[in-house]
Amino acid sequence: MNSDGGFHEVAFSADPGLFDDLVGLLSGCGFEGFWEDGGVLRAFIRTSAWSPALRAEVTEAASALSAARGFAAPRLSEQDLPARNWNEEWERTITPIAVTDRIVIAPSWHRVDPKPGGIVLTIDPKMAFGTGYHESTRLCLRLVERFVPAGGTVLDVGTGTGVLAIAAVRLGAASATGVDIDDWAYRNALENVKANGVQDRIQVHLGGILDIPPAMYDMVVANIQRNVIMDLLPSLIGTLAPGGTVLLAGLLAPDAEPVTAALREHGLKVEEDVREGEWVGLAARRVKR
Repeated sequence: MNSDGGFHEVAFSADPGLFDDLVGLLSGCGFEGFWEDGGVLRAFIRTSAWSPALRAEVTEAASALSAARGFAAPRLSEQDLPARNWNEEWERTITPIAVTDRIVIAPSWHRVDPKPGGIVLTIDPKMAFGTGYHESTRLCLRLVERFVPAGGTVLDVGTGTGVLAIAAVRLGAASATGVDIDDWAYRNALENVKANGVQDRIQVHLGGILDIPPAMYDMVVANIQRNVIMDLLPSLIGTLAPGGTVLLAGLLAPDAEPVTAALREHGLKVEEDVREGEWVGLAARRVKR
């Protein structure tokens, strides 16, 4: 967010399982920054861009999105914020975080020296998701650390900040491909790939899984919502090499059983079920034939 002019904060009290969808919705409505504050998603838009008409549009769209995902409609509250350097204010909230014993995520404005055998992933996010602060990102990184195919290939669907693809190659994968339908994510992933010096090993594409060149991957990662995972599951598995592993996160506890059943129906064996709070990550392997 820029420092010129005032900003308006719109706070959405909602189930955290809806936050990623809300961020996608609000990004297309002119909101420039987001922060997850417990059960509240705080979204920021320039005061000059906010209006009663936009409020009505956002309220209606958020309610429809909630109903489609099976959640209660968010409750909105709002306030004008004084003009000040919001980049500086927001950057103070993004600090290094140890995701595992080996993996630390840090923004470029915080210098961190890795422990012996550890790695530091430099991630400058355009919003708070994909930084390691969200449970689903941490779960997926733990699974990447465990199942990364040494010398193999990785596909990261819904790459966001690119953190999972970057982690995969830093942990030993030969190459990774990231893809995301959102332009902000595409541009942010490119920036983070360059910041980590792995642009020769990671390709990032704007679009969906059908927009990337056909290939088979040793590991496929998708940290996205259950409904999207279920829709994409045949395509995800279709890109998985024999003996390969698919990692799924962005799932809430009630999602685990139906997604696990769907994986088994597609001939995959669930190897790992990891949880943090209400969030779930799954690893499943394709049996070699």
